[in-house]
Order: sequence, then C-alpha cells, then structure tokens
Amino acid sequence: MIRTAGEHGLLVETGSLALSHRLDAALRAERPPGVVEIVPGPDTVLVVAPGADQARLRALLEELVAERRHEDAIQAAEGDVVTIPVVYDGADLDSVAALAGISPDEVVSRHAGRELVVGWLGFAPGFAYLTGLDPVLQTPRLETPRTSVPAGSVAVAGPYSAVYPTASPGGWRLLGRTSLRVWDVEADPPSLFRPGMRVRFEPA
Repeated sequence: MIRTAGEHGLLVETGSLALSHRLDAALRAERPPGVVEIVPGPDTVLVVAPGADQARLRALLEELVAERRHEDAIQAAEGDVVTIPVVYDGADLDSVAALAGISPDEVVSRHAGRELVVGWLGFAPGFAYLTGLDPVLQTPRLETPRTSVPAGSVAVAGPYSAVYPTASPGGWRLLGRTSLRVWDVEADPPSLFRPGMRVRFEPA
C-alpha cells in the first residue's frame, strides 16, 4: 500500500525490512525525477518528491515493489560487507554479561561471532540499526541515558547493535569502541553504512 505523507511525500508500506532494502536500492540506483529524499524504515520507505508528478511516481513505486517482492535481499547485497575492529572494554560489558548470565568473554564471542545487517539509519546522522544480534545479548536500554557517549562507541540495546557515529547522548549499553570512522561529513556518501549492508565486528 502507498499512502500520501504530507504535501510532497509518498509512504510505501513494504511489509518487510528486506523489501524496504530492495526498494531503497532501486530508487537510489536510478532516482526518479523530482525525488529529493528516500528514507527506508523497517517496513516502509518514505519518498519525498516536491517536483514530481505524484500519480506517475505512485505508479512507478507500485511497479518497483511488484518487481522486487520476490528478490533476495542478502544476495542483492552480496559483497557489501564491512568489518568493524572493536576494543571490547565498554563500561557496560560486565552488566550485559550479568544480565545475559554469561561471562564477558562470551559476550565478546557472541557479539563478534555473527553477521549483522544494517536495517535502517535513524536517531542521528549515520546511526545504523544493525539487525540480527544474538538473542542472548538482547538487553534493555539504560534506565538513565548518558548525557554523552563518545563517537565510535559500540553498543547494544534490545534486538539491535550500533556504532555511535558522533558524540551524543544515548542509553544503549556500551560493549567497546572502534577507531573506524563510520561518519564523515566530507565523504561521499558521509555514512559508512547503508541499508542492506552486512557488518561483522572483530576483536581488535
């Protein structure tokens, strides 16, 4: 289903993260005339197009969704893998271990032991929600968020992991830190991450 979103937007309800990724990739590969912003979400894609013919754009989006509904997102993103080196000395490593009922070493092993996928970017520029976290490591956010979390902090909260792209307030539990720069305003694109990209953490 495609809904009108404000004066210039169309919200495509994809129903799945995989289809959101495929539609986002298709729109970015060949951006339709008038489209100025594409915002993928867990089960939606927002397309903002102030200068577009809305009826024509709606028909195009319906066509793109139909074409990609049966494609495999991981195969489409094959080769898009980034490895993040991590020093696992985070302030919440021990508390995550205690909540999970495992040792800190096992937290590290589980966090670095599986491939995650960038679901979407939000909260702050370059902040990627990484899906596929080991269920054992799924812990609640801090009751009282920190007023400042350093850039490069590697964290978990609920079913997600993330790398803080810049210093900001935050309530995620910190497992460690990386020296890899994941957000650079002078780069093109500025974010290291994009939806559908696969991510592996590696103890540094």
